[in-house]
Amino acid sequence: MDTDGKAKNDPSCCLKAQAFPIDPVLGPNCHATVVSGWFSDKVRKSKYLNNPMWPGEAHSLKVEKILFKEKSEYQEVLVFESATYGKVLVLDGILQLTTKDECAYQEMIAHLPLCSIASPKNVLVVGGGDGGVLREVSRHSSVDLIDICEIDKMVIDVSKKFFPELAVGFEDPRVHLHVGDALEFIRNTPKGKYDAIIVDSSDPVGPAQELVERPFFEMIARALRPGGVLCNMAESIGVIGFILCSTDGPPVNFKIPVNPIEKLDGALKHHRELRFYNSQMHRAAFALPSFVKREVGCL
Repeated sequence: MDTDGKAKNDPSCCLKAQAFPIDPVLGPNCHATVVSGWFSDKVRKSKYLNNPMWPGEAHSLKVEKILFKEKSEYQEVLVFESATYGKVLVLDGILQLTTKDECAYQEMIAHLPLCSIASPKNVLVVGGGDGGVLREVSRHSSVDLIDICEIDKMVIDVSKKFFPELAVGFEDPRVHLHVGDALEFIRNTPKGKYDAIIVDSSDPVGPAQELVERPFFEMIARALRPGGVLCNMAESIGVIGFILCSTDGPPVNFKIPVNPIEKLDGALKHHRELRFYNSQMHRAAFALPSFVKREVGCL
């Protein structure tokens, strides 16, 4: 602490913790820990901290074995083998993926935008250091270039070691890895370079806060071609959500997959069979429950 009582040189995990009030029972909102063989991902870390849908709720998984735990320059990285969900990746105490159900997130965040435009060629992935989004983007044979900008090299290395079924995405020759700050990378990107940008970032608190602010989206709009599309992870209000939008130009109707995955040669079984996404799921993704419509002002 400095003389004013303010945190000095706090690690990113502690900056995330400071975004929320201290729990009178559990104490400071620092890393979730494995206690008595259980990992708990506290909902109080979510942006929906005060949401009445989840009063006093925590998500827990039984831990069979801790495989990796170490602090990178940016965050604490934890990998463990769970009893029911396979291997689990946790960053700063917040669950990121499990091998049992990662398919739903990775397939939807990639194919919702890429199947909404004809013949995408240049794609940027922001974050996504586990490689799962890359694996899905590489199903599209029309794509010539896949740039990925991930700030934390430890996440990439850990994924290659413990999650090879996701990290296989890095092996595609079209992939160009850039380790560094996404804002700086996009700021230096030529105007109109990408057909699609997919933002697979961590929770929008602490260092990731900038990735949900207006200047970031303005830079993304500049980096997209006319009619280019953005798909952004959008947290959860019951089920995982995504933001889809396009720049001015040829109109994009996201509800109809004009580039259906079923018609792309070899796409259904590239690296492994699709497990979640198909054209019917694409259309269904835009059928919102009534409570979600109320939350986003559609009712």
